[in-house]
Amino acid sequence: MIKNFKTQIGLWSVAVLTGLVGIVNVLSAVTPNLYGRNHWLKEFLPFEIRASGHIFAALTGFVLLTLATNLLRRKRVAWLLSISLLIISIFSHLLKGLDYEESILSGIVLGQLILMRHVFTAQSDRPSIARGVRVLIGALLFTLAYGTVGFYLLDGKFTENFNWREAIIQTLAMFFAEDNWGLQPTTKFGEFFANSIYVIAASTVTFAVVMLLQPVFLANPATSIERQKAKEIVEHYGCSSLAAFTLLSDKSYFFSPSGKSVIAYVPKGRGAIALGDPIGPIEDRKEVIVSFQQFCQRNDWYPAFYQTLPDDIDLYTSLGFRVLKIGEEAIVDLQNFTLQGKAGKNFRPSINRLTKLGYQVNFYQPPIANDLLHQLKPVSDEWLKMAQGSEKRFSLGWFDETYLRNCIIAVVHTPEGGIAAFTNVLPEYQLNEITIDMMRHRSTMENGMMDFLFTSLLQHFKEEGYDSFNFGLSALAGVGDNPESRRLEKVLHYLYEHLNHFYNFQGLHAYKDKFRPSWEPRYLVYPSLTALPNVVVGLIRADSGDRLLDYFKPGA
Repeated sequence: MIKNFKTQIGLWSVAVLTGLVGIVNVLSAVTPNLYGRNHWLKEFLPFEIRASGHIFAALTGFVLLTLATNLLRRKRVAWLLSISLLIISIFSHLLKGLDYEESILSGIVLGQLILMRHVFTAQSDRPSIARGVRVLIGALLFTLAYGTVGFYLLDGKFTENFNWREAIIQTLAMFFAEDNWGLQPTTKFGEFFANSIYVIAASTVTFAVVMLLQPVFLANPATSIERQKAKEIVEHYGCSSLAAFTLLSDKSYFFSPSGKSVIAYVPKGRGAIALGDPIGPIEDRKEVIVSFQQFCQRNDWYPAFYQTLPDDIDLYTSLGFRVLKIGEEAIVDLQNFTLQGKAGKNFRPSINRLTKLGYQVNFYQPPIANDLLHQLKPVSDEWLKMAQGSEKRFSLGWFDETYLRNCIIAVVHTPEGGIAAFTNVLPEYQLNEITIDMMRHRSTMENGMMDFLFTSLLQHFKEEGYDSFNFGLSALAGVGDNPESRRLEKVLHYLYEHLNHFYNFQGLHAYKDKFRPSWEPRYLVYPSLTALPNVVVGLIRADSGDRLLDYFKPGA
């Protein structure tokens, strides 16, 4: 912890000093040189070299300001660029006016960066680096071509007209001559064009730097070998309602150094969002979390864990994570579930009525036949259209035939033999518990249809010998509703109360509560408050399959 604290202090100090050098360079480039030093320097260096010191000081200052915050991200590319620019900065100040004070400041920061070289390990995305280099080269060539063609064609806009050679020299002089080589516009458009050269150069260089500093993007989630290894670990150690979802095709995998544990995650932007806790032996838990932290740091990601159990909260906090309660999971004890007596009086009327009408629930075991899957697809499409949204991912399954073929599927058949609704359910491997996934139904259906389906599910799996049935997460339930809650949880509680009109959080919670479940808390584990916005955006992107607008539609 002490070593990590010292590293953070070092990072902050070098980032602040780098930003300070950037500001000093920009100010120094636009202020006159000291007369005595400048007079002496004129004896040794021509005007063009001294003027170039001004422009290089300005350019290095501009880029160093951009790089300062990226040093906090421990970016290796930012470190390399800062080293190069500080060296240029030292010589620029000496060439433009023997400004040794500014050179000494740049030298101090350069020395600190060299001493801290082992800290800057965060990689950038290689395709983005290549794109950034291409953009940088293209920016220089385009700016030169833009200025040259403009000066050649814009006769009458300046005090003199340019031939091709003079147009090239004038464009270069815009960056390497202190007085722009005596350029004097005669019209407002001429003045606009001269200024636009700087705007285009600054915009394209900024874009190139941003590309160079992008976090690592994974093109392919996982290899077939990684998927098989993850499946073996999950089947042997999985013990939560999320275990089966870690094996879906949108996940990437990080394995512990021992190879016994796995973290299923989705990288989006700067967020690497893990689904649930690490899966593996308890004694391997700390090692895999610490290794995942280091892995994310190298890729310039923020590690986060979504829907974690309460079991390892102390471990997460001891490793520097923050914990936020995000809801509660509804778990029905099947051994005590009954439709008899007072407990089942709210369900019996719907069950009896729909049974008399000829509705029935059938359970289909994997592998599911293609014919049934083709009948389920129109029901799913109708439900999605009614919900005005798209398929969710990450912590849920989606209508994929390969996935559904290996699930248990419960189907509500109409008296005519059609399909009114269906759901797929999944086992939890080491827990004798069944969990619900997709729930799809027609846009119009008989009253009490959901009660009919869910009570049939509970009865069926009770008879099959399961101990419990998991209804999944009730978002924001029980969050921030007691005086000891953290401030951020109280903000979520406010949203729970005031966004219910759009998302019906409370209605869904009340419906699940009809089945008298026990409620277990679930958490979001994230590295820091500053990282939280990136984590939330990454989570939304993972959950929505990058269809952000669909995610925010009411009812989606």
